[in-house]
Amino acid sequence: MDAVRSVLQPITHNLPAPLVETGRSLIGPVCYKTLVVDIDPFASPECLKLAISKGLGIGIIAASSVVKIPQLLKILNAQSADGISFLAYLLESGSYLISLAYNVRHGFPFSTYGETALILVQNVVIASLVLKFGGRGVGSIGAWVAGLVAVGTALAMPDIVDVKALGYLQAGAGVLSVASKLPQIWTVYQQGGTGQLSAFAVINYLLGSLSRIFTTLQEVPDPLILYNFIAGFVLNAILALQMVVYWNSPTSKKTESKKLNKGYVAAGKGPSSDSTVKGSPSYAKATGKSPAPTTRRRG
Repeated sequence: MDAVRSVLQPITHNLPAPLVETGRSLIGPVCYKTLVVDIDPFASPECLKLAISKGLGIGIIAASSVVKIPQLLKILNAQSADGISFLAYLLESGSYLISLAYNVRHGFPFSTYGETALILVQNVVIASLVLKFGGRGVGSIGAWVAGLVAVGTALAMPDIVDVKALGYLQAGAGVLSVASKLPQIWTVYQQGGTGQLSAFAVINYLLGSLSRIFTTLQEVPDPLILYNFIAGFVLNAILALQMVVYWNSPTSKKTESKKLNKGYVAAGKGPSSDSTVKGSPSYAKATGKSPAPTTRRRG
């Protein structure tokens, strides 16, 4: 350890002022001195746990800024939202909106909840695309976005939703978070495939919820938030298992059925083909008229 200190301390003792201030604000002056200046992580296990928690939190926030981008691109490239449940996004967005307001109004560290804001924005865009490719008009998309804005505004105003009521809503947000995974799990099971569901998003959700259990235990003394992340981890694990089970089934039953129908029409080349005419009465029989005489010479 002494050899490591002799190499690193000339660097840590001369860090730029902005980095020093950022480090002190994240883990506190005492832990900063122990871990960065003195480079003695074993002197304070609590400081080490806090630093790991902060690092995980920052990593989760950074990953959350792009976690849904592969899902978004997959939908746009396929011009289809097959395999994606709008209800799941509706419930998850509601849960995230409540949790965001709860954390902000209680003054919890941004590193423990920052991803909720970033994922919420991505959810709104993806859910809007699900509505669009599901045949819904601009009015439905506008109503969906306006509803979220109205609810978010109400949650941010103590005169409308007080702290006690917000606590009840946060408990309900845990239920919403759990419920948001069930329609997606059922959709994958029912269709027999993951459709346009992104494996990148599912795996990141799984790892993120596991990391959030650790960061919550370290920094947020609130059982409501902890139970929310534990339940989310269990259901994210089920979704990840479905991704493995249906990995070789890229198309859902619904999509496969559409392809089969298109293939049948193409093979028959429309209603005038032999495959369509066979087994159906001819025009002459249907009208009771005999075939028109021909001028072709016989013999």
